[in-house]
Amino acid sequence: MPASATKTLRVAVLADSDTRWKWGALTAQRVAPAGAGIRLDGYLLRGRATPTARQLTEVGVRADSLREVTAVEFLRAMAPGAAGEEPCDVLVLALVGGGVQAVLHGLKRAWQGAGRRPVVVTGYVGVVYEKLADGLLLRHGADLVLANSRQDAERFRAVYEGVGADASAVTEVALPFLGGAAYTGAHDPYTVVFAAQPSVPESRRDRAYLLERLIRHARLHPGREVLLKLRSRPGEHTTHIEEVPYQKLAQRAALPPNLRLVYGHMGEVLDRTDLLVTVSSTAALEALHRRIPTVVLTDLGVRETLGNHHFTGSGCLASWDQLDAGHRPVPEEDWVARQGVATGGSYATAFDTARERIGELLRAPGGLPALDPYYTPGTAPGYLPGLLARHHLGPDGAPLPGAPAADRGPGPVRQIVRRAARGAYRHGVQRVAPVIRRMGEL
Repeated sequence: MPASATKTLRVAVLADSDTRWKWGALTAQRVAPAGAGIRLDGYLLRGRATPTARQLTEVGVRADSLREVTAVEFLRAMAPGAAGEEPCDVLVLALVGGGVQAVLHGLKRAWQGAGRRPVVVTGYVGVVYEKLADGLLLRHGADLVLANSRQDAERFRAVYEGVGADASAVTEVALPFLGGAAYTGAHDPYTVVFAAQPSVPESRRDRAYLLERLIRHARLHPGREVLLKLRSRPGEHTTHIEEVPYQKLAQRAALPPNLRLVYGHMGEVLDRTDLLVTVSSTAALEALHRRIPTVVLTDLGVRETLGNHHFTGSGCLASWDQLDAGHRPVPEEDWVARQGVATGGSYATAFDTARERIGELLRAPGGLPALDPYYTPGTAPGYLPGLLARHHLGPDGAPLPGAPAADRGPGPVRQIVRRAARGAYRHGVQRVAPVIRRMGEL
C-alpha cells in the first residue's frame, strides 16, 4: 500500500549517470507530498556512464541504499513480491530516453495484474535543446513527465498533442538543484568561472580555442581569480562522452598563476563566483537563479549543435572579446521567468503542482491503471524492439534469454571482467576513436 502524506514515503530512483542521479534524487525530495518523510533507494544503471564513488560524493546527495544494476535486475527488484525488496511508492526514472522507454515496457509487464503500483515520474536533467520529439515520445507513458519551465511545458504538450498522445502527464516544475545564496557583490579577488561541458564543443580545435581565451583573460586581468570548473576527471564519464578533456589540453599550456582547474560541487563554486561563463551549461541557469552575472559565449557561433541557441533573448550572449573589455551582461527578466529560473522567490512553490498530483495518484481508489507508453510493437515495430533489446528485453518487455540474473551478485571474476570491459570502452572512446577520426580526415 502506498504511504500516506504523513508517513514515510519510499522513493526509488534509477539513474544512468552522475548528473541524472543528482537530478533524480533531488527531484524525489522536491516532489514528495508535504509532511512526508522519505526513504530514498538509489539504483545506478550499469553502463558507460555509471558514476564512480568520487562523482557520487561530489554530487552530494545521500541515499538510504545504493546499488548498481542492469535494467533486467532492476525490473526484477520492482516486481511485486520480489524477495528481499520493499515496494516503493514513487519511482523516478532519471535515464536517457531509450532507457526510460525500455524500463516503462518492462514495468508494464512486471506489474501486470498487480493490485497497486508505484507512481512513475520522469523528465529531463536540464535544458532541452535537441531531439525534443524523440526524447519526449520515449518518455511518454510515465505518470508524470516533468518540464523544468513554463516554456518546456508548453512545448512538451504541443508534441504529445501533435501525435495524438495523452499530454496530461506533463507537469511544470523547475530545475531541482537551484538554490544557494543570492549574489550581493564582487568578491576579493573578483572570480571568473568557466563551466566546462563534456561534449560541447566537441572538437579539439574548439576546446583548445576556449582554453586559450580563458588563459588570455586571466593574463589580461591578473588581479582576478580565473577558475576552469571541470565535470569529471580523465577516465570518468558523465551524461555525455568527453573525448578531449580540458585537463589534457591544459597540460600542454602555460597557465598563468591566477588560473586554476577545479572540481567539486557546482553550488560551492558559485558561492565565490562573480562572473559565470559557459557555452551552454545548465550551470548558467543555476547562476541566473542566484543573480550572478552570466555569459553564454558566442565565439563559436550561436548554433543548435552547441545548445547556446537556447539562450537567444536572454541578454546573456556575449564573446570573450567583450568580456576582456569589461562587459557585464544584464539578463532579460521575461526570458528568465519562462525558463523556470525563479528569481522572485517563487521557487519554493515551483513543485506544488507535482506534489499535489503525486498525492492524488497515491490515494487513487483501487490503484493506478497500467502504464501506457505511446510506442508499442504495433505503432513502432521498426523502432521499439531495438530499443528494448539494448536492455535485454523482448518486444513484450520480458527479459530475453541470457539476461543477467538478479538473484545473485557478481562473483570476483565477473567483477574483474566488468571493470576491464568498462576501462577498455573508456580507453577506446577517449584515446582510440579520436585518433581514428583524425586519420580519416587526412
